Amino acid sequence: MRFLFSVFAMALFCCPLVAQEIEPRTYSNTPVGLNFAVAGYGITEGGVATDPTVPLENAQIRIHSTTLAYARTFPVAGRSAKFDAAATHAWLSGTADLAGAPVERKVSGFTDPRLRFSVNLFGAPARTLQESRGYRQDLIIGASLLAWVPLGQYDADRLVNIGTNRWAFKPELGMSKAIGPWILELSGGAVFYQDNDDFLGGTREQEPVYSVQAGLIRGFSNGVWASLSGTWYGGGRTTVDGVRKDDLQENSRVGVVVSLPVNRRNSIKFTAHTGVLVRTGSDFDAVSIAWQYGWGGGL
Repeated sequence: MRFLFSVFAMALFCCPLVAQEIEPRTYSNTPVGLNFAVAGYGITEGGVATDPTVPLENAQIRIHSTTLAYARTFPVAGRSAKFDAAATHAWLSGTADLAGAPVERKVSGFTDPRLRFSVNLFGAPARTLQESRGYRQDLIIGASLLAWVPLGQYDADRLVNIGTNRWAFKPELGMSKAIGPWILELSGGAVFYQDNDDFLGGTREQEPVYSVQAGLIRGFSNGVWASLSGTWYGGGRTTVDGVRKDDLQENSRVGVVVSLPVNRRNSIKFTAHTGVLVRTGSDFDAVSIAWQYGWGGGL
């Protein structure tokens, strides 16, 4: 059971860049009636994608971020489900060349908060903590809907901001299959964006970004687990004031996660991921650490 509790932190804390996240264990059969709180810190560093028509080159951005998140598991039509919400405060600093001259940007504020509902559709009946004793996973199929709320820091006169000034939604389907001590995961989804009507004095539209993710997870008898995952995402071509841009994304990333249980209620998780192939878009490295605390439901 310590393994089940410690894996849950990954679904709550990750890099706050839309459609570029690596999240193992989204579809696991966590016992219902449990609550989780997560506090985390992360660093993201690298290039940033900009409008090709704007003479901004050699951009390098560093983001320090702290995240607080809450989740609750509950039954839906006899299946296990969960709701989670996360808020992140970020400190961004960066440099670039604008029209051949060096410029600098420093700003802090909240990112767009994220809300997610997920439900397991097959292979994960709703069970309490007591009923889950002796449970062995086989095949789980689930679905989720993730939403980003446009409440983060945003300056319409700047190219680089912490918030996005638009709603975004990501429906996803995923599966998780236990093979001996290993768990194989596959998922696919798409992020759909609302128009940003206040982008440098104009309107910015963006086509959906499609993504697939695959990963392997290995759990150990002492409650420690580790994962190796990869994701590919593409699409997202933008249009500004009716002019379609040549900024189609086609990128891939890999990441590792290690989770260490402290005791029955607490665990620590370490995450690192990096770009492998970047055609257009942000090319960055990210590392984070998160602490999770669980309570309720007999825990």
